[in-house]
Amino acid sequence: MNRTMELDIWGGDWGLPSIDLKCLQILTLAKISRVQLQVNVTNNPFKTPKGILPVFRCGKVVLDDLQEIAAYFRRNNYNSDFGLSNSECADVFAYTHMLQEKLLPIIQYTWWVDAKNFSELSRPWYAKALPFPLNFYYPGKYEKEAKLMVEAMFDVDDLTFIESVLLSKAEVCLGALAARLGDAEFFSPNPSSLDATVYAYLAPILNVPFPSSALQNCLKNSNNLVAFVHRMSRKYFPECIVSSKPAKPRVEMTQSGKDGDTDFPYKRRNQIFAGLFATIAMAAYAFSTGLVTVSTKRAISADDAPEGYPDLFDQNDEGDDS
Repeated sequence: MNRTMELDIWGGDWGLPSIDLKCLQILTLAKISRVQLQVNVTNNPFKTPKGILPVFRCGKVVLDDLQEIAAYFRRNNYNSDFGLSNSECADVFAYTHMLQEKLLPIIQYTWWVDAKNFSELSRPWYAKALPFPLNFYYPGKYEKEAKLMVEAMFDVDDLTFIESVLLSKAEVCLGALAARLGDAEFFSPNPSSLDATVYAYLAPILNVPFPSSALQNCLKNSNNLVAFVHRMSRKYFPECIVSSKPAKPRVEMTQSGKDGDTDFPYKRRNQIFAGLFATIAMAAYAFSTGLVTVSTKRAISADDAPEGYPDLFDQNDEGDDS
């Protein structure tokens, strides 16, 4: 194939080429499959077709679904699962489903629902990575989505109880993965899509210095899974490996001190401008994607909006918390 294949992703940190699970999964799959990708660290979902990363491009082909990207690789003779038996292919499907069901919820909880992690790590990292004024919008958006996911799973509001249940499910998942791996180097005779998927789930859990690290501690109890993550990092992303000492979260904002004092008395003004720009940006996105249309005959009132209409602009109120 002569056309350049490109992948737009969230950037990396803490020894990872990307801290985002889906971006890391495609990057690892491409490495295993020996796909020559031009990787673009954009940190800007606003410029993507559906407002999400990663986005794969090759000529006129534009894909943002993991399964579709993997299928595109296979159609072009980049198949990491070539040579797997039917039983091994069934394992790939079964363990991928288990990860989505038992490990993904606690990962989302750890990043976005845990208040300490959100305020001290997740929100500052994404606020720094995202361009202005989107850095005032997206961290709150991701937090809201994760909380809605948790609310859909539980009928109680006790976060301590919710976390304990999610951790219990994660322990079952990690135990099954550890038993499946055993003393082997990889989950298949040769690295496959299952190895890419497991690595994408586990590497951020192990590497990101979460202030609240219950999930990380669960993973560290499985020595063979920890060794697997390090092995995959050395094999496929040696350029990203950093000191094993956890780095402190990168935070631009200061609560006090000389740098923080320079924001006063302009802090409130900056927040107002940021909210205004975020509203304009989201409005432009809504119009460009067809979420909002304007009638030439009369203005559309709130009463005219169909039930379930996305309340995009109310979400921008969360931007002041960034």
